[in-house]
Amino acid sequence: MAAIQGQGDQKEERKRKETILDLSKYLEKNIRVKFAGGREAAGLLKGYDPLLNLVLDNTTEVLRDPDDPYKLTEDTRMLGLVVCRGTSVVLICPVDGMESIPNPFVQQDG
Repeated sequence: MAAIQGQGDQKEERKRKETILDLSKYLEKNIRVKFAGGREAAGLLKGYDPLLNLVLDNTTEVLRDPDDPYKLTEDTRMLGLVVCRGTSVVLICPVDGMESIPNPFVQQDG
């Protein structure tokens, strides 16, 4: 009996684990999300869970260059309300205070 109770205690400890990210400070704020595979989207964070599944509203996707799938273009498309699967999320950052810089590791033509 004691061994069974000990196993139950371990399961309870596992349930208490929390996510390392605290996204509560970004609720109702615009964030930008990068996904595995290179896609990017920006929208208003409405909710999330410990697995980093995200709910974004007024979401816009930044489209990629058809010739170079790793290069983003200025073109966007409106997606609206979106549920983002946490396993594909690579990066989350606030839109405010973010700026795009040229990649210093890419060799310049010339």
